[in-house]
Amino acid sequence: MTETGSTRVRRGDTRQRIQDVALRLFAAHGYEKTSLREIAEEIGVTKAALYYHFKTKEDILVAIHDDLTGPIDDLIALGRERPRTVETAREILGRYSVALEDAADLFRFMQENAAVIRDLSLHERFKERSRVIARLITPPDAPLEQRVRAVAALYTMHAGVFAIGQHLGEGVDPEERRLAVLRVAEEMVVRAAEGMTSGGDAGAEDRESGSGDRRPSEGRPSDGR
Repeated sequence: MTETGSTRVRRGDTRQRIQDVALRLFAAHGYEKTSLREIAEEIGVTKAALYYHFKTKEDILVAIHDDLTGPIDDLIALGRERPRTVETAREILGRYSVALEDAADLFRFMQENAAVIRDLSLHERFKERSRVIARLITPPDAPLEQRVRAVAALYTMHAGVFAIGQHLGEGVDPEERRLAVLRVAEEMVVRAAEGMTSGGDAGAEDRESGSGDRRPSEGRPSDGR
């Protein structure tokens, strides 16, 4: 398990090492100021060996993006096969939480290097994935207020990666933060579903009795991914 609580296993081959080191150098020194030669030297390979895998920095960055966002594509495929129920929405949010945390370094880099990301169309690709997931966690034929809750749940999770940690200050365990953000997001989609079934007042009785206090799914895929 990584420091962020990720269960994703990083491959040990040269191509993967190039991606890992490149992302670290891009984040530390800036994309424009990092050269292919510096990446090769950091890994301990020749520039020719690096060229065998990647011809340009853009190629490396696109490969990093595709590798780290692949689990989100898998999640979208899963969500399209499932009925759009609150149970499905909670499972999607749980898996999405893990995928976002696994790709946290990439997303922070994307946020800080908007011009580069825009030129490579990576931001648009991420936004399109987000739009699809928002639809998958929204009850069918939901009225506007319930759709807003579902979309707000999704962007709460994005803020959990990009911004919430900064506001919480130091000393907050990343996994505890992830689970806290997931609980808040799940509450939003549950409220959206309750609003569909009882005009927005459902769950009040449960909340008063305490039976509505659901624990999060914790977002850990049962298949070990």
